Amino acid sequence: MPRYALNLPQELKQEAEKLARQQDVSLNQFLMWSVAEKVASLRSQISDSRFPHIAYRLGAAGSPAPVLLRTNLRVQTVVVAVNNWGYTPEQVAHEFDLTPIEVQQALAFYDLHRVEIDAALQAEVAIEIAHATAHG
Repeated sequence: MPRYALNLPQELKQEAEKLARQQDVSLNQFLMWSVAEKVASLRSQISDSRFPHIAYRLGAAGSPAPVLLRTNLRVQTVVVAVNNWGYTPEQVAHEFDLTPIEVQQALAFYDLHRVEIDAALQAEVAIEIAHATAHG
């Protein structure tokens, strides 16, 4: 395995050593795990750089859903407000405390990811129908 010299601030090194002892592993092993976790986390982010206000976050069902970063409001909520409820983009911005740019990005994101977002919406409707039928 290749070696890499790492310069850590003293306080960070001490904290890492303490956490490594608590985990009963070497500092080297702890740092390797930490870097591996961070790399995996960054690799799993499937955000689109064309939409800086939008990122994917794990939803309640454990699957990634696009959200507006500042508010964590799902993009599909903006889509439903415009397409199903008849809200204008201005009304969406006012109702959900969004900036006009956030609303524009959510709608543009939907245009590029329509199949994915429509499938998520259909899945939610199916769950609601199943729940209503079971508790009918």
